[in-house]
Amino acid sequence: MEKPEIWIEFDPELHVFVAAPRRAGRSQVRTDGTSTLGHLVESLGVPLTEVGVLEADGVPVPAAHIPGAGERISVQAVTRPQQLAGPARFLLDVHLGTLARRLRLLGVDAAYESTDIGDPALATRSAAEQRVLLSRDRGLLHRRELWAGAYVYSHRPVEQLRDVLSRFAPPLAPWTRCTACNGTLREAAKAEVKEQLRDGTERAYDVFAQCADCSQVYWRGAHHSQLEAIVAAAVEEFGAPRAG
Repeated sequence: MEKPEIWIEFDPELHVFVAAPRRAGRSQVRTDGTSTLGHLVESLGVPLTEVGVLEADGVPVPAAHIPGAGERISVQAVTRPQQLAGPARFLLDVHLGTLARRLRLLGVDAAYESTDIGDPALATRSAAEQRVLLSRDRGLLHRRELWAGAYVYSHRPVEQLRDVLSRFAPPLAPWTRCTACNGTLREAAKAEVKEQLRDGTERAYDVFAQCADCSQVYWRGAHHSQLEAIVAAAVEEFGAPRAG
């Protein structure tokens, strides 16, 4: 029995995942007649985490739809801002340390694995903690255990941050999270943190914050202007900080 053929077209934003012949418009695909549309899309290279609306002959269909012979399939990218089933909380893989620190700088809940714990463990943690897994590893985003995931399209931290903020629109609360461990910051008197300060720092600064989880101490040091620029740019483009 001859296998059915369908026509499939991918949103330009998804072209990074598919072979060159499938970037020019509709292309023909021979199916097995039993696999779901979601399985077919993934087999062509696109993680379902990056897929928005699926259409068959102009009608929206679920990923579980089984394409019939001659159907014209349209695969759209996710709509921004993307709606989540829960709060915008993230888990970043070992390659995204700079992005994790910048998200934390903005007060975004961003867990990060500084060592390579393996794809199964990352996917399991995503599900257990209901965190969106951010990664540039396309294979990782195919794992079924994920609660939610997103491909980070750029290798440059500035563009990575804009990508995540535009896609998920998390509430911003700059200077409220520890960039080292993701814990929450509290105001700290100089006397409380004195033993953790060098003599020059103690003499030069009077305002401090401390992480409630790891006890890391923060003050407006030499690099503050660089960090302030990152915060200001994000707030200007993606909205005012959350009150409190």
